[in-house]
Amino acid sequence: MRVTVYSCRQFDERELFLEYGKELGIEMVLCPDAPDLENMDLCQGSQCVNILTSKITRPLLERMKENGVGYLTTRTIGYDHIDGKAAKELGIRVANAPYGPHGVADYTVMLILMSIRKAKRIIERTNIQDYSLQGIQGRELKDLTVGIIGTGRIGTTVLRSLSGFGGKLLAYDIKENEEAGRLASYVSLEEIWQQADVISLHTPLREENYHMIGRNTIEQMKKGVVIINTARGGLIDSQALIEGIESGRIGAAGMDVVENEFGLYYYDRKSDILDHRQLAILRSFPNVTVTHHMAFYTDDCVRTVIRDSLMGCKLFAEGKENPWEVI
Repeated sequence: MRVTVYSCRQFDERELFLEYGKELGIEMVLCPDAPDLENMDLCQGSQCVNILTSKITRPLLERMKENGVGYLTTRTIGYDHIDGKAAKELGIRVANAPYGPHGVADYTVMLILMSIRKAKRIIERTNIQDYSLQGIQGRELKDLTVGIIGTGRIGTTVLRSLSGFGGKLLAYDIKENEEAGRLASYVSLEEIWQQADVISLHTPLREENYHMIGRNTIEQMKKGVVIINTARGGLIDSQALIEGIESGRIGAAGMDVVENEFGLYYYDRKSDILDHRQLAILRSFPNVTVTHHMAFYTDDCVRTVIRDSLMGCKLFAEGKENPWEVI
């Protein structure tokens, strides 16, 4: 069987794709570029296409179907970048590649600590030999209430890590789980908005929770609340976030994801004029840490998503049960 891989990074993914492809008996077609209508014919003769975070629209899916593709896998947990309705109508099965929860969970805890200890300001001052203390007094987690929204594998791992700091832990999920319930008190979203000093998002992006943090919810939050997002940018209304920071309602934010990041992240854009005003504003604030959707990026994660995405292709080709299929 043959698999065409798009957005294949040469410096860390290429050798692993070749290694696992050989191990699984898969012929690999490796393309460093994101999929588009100009390079989509590379997948002709492939049963499967392997992508990263590029927007996969109906026209792209139609071209895949014309080229004989029946299976699309993304090397990510989230799959909201794929037009699932179109894929289903075209008969293209879709799978994801869930990596272990520890990388994103560790990164979340790091962003929480950086935010409450004002690390961005401290680092910037140190870089210019400003060793003053005014304005960088921090807080300690033992004195704070942290609200975790979404208690799947990552959210529960974050709770497990935070439990050693001694603060109060709250949690919300439409489906509660036993371990998270032992680590935190399950409450309503309204109670998290009203009680939490730190709010961290760990839920998939769906139509019903798009902009779950917006003007109305921010108005309900404690003054000086810290907001952390290592999930999906669309969970937060960026303009409302900016207004909340400017008004002082939001005391700090740690963002590994932002709205409208497709076509931006994972490219060298340092010489480009970016059409992303909200990102520029967020990056300008001294109390906001913005990173480029790379909380997942660890040795273990890279190996896991490549191996499992290819294993899913093999199971599809063999007509066997596939634990990674989502559509």
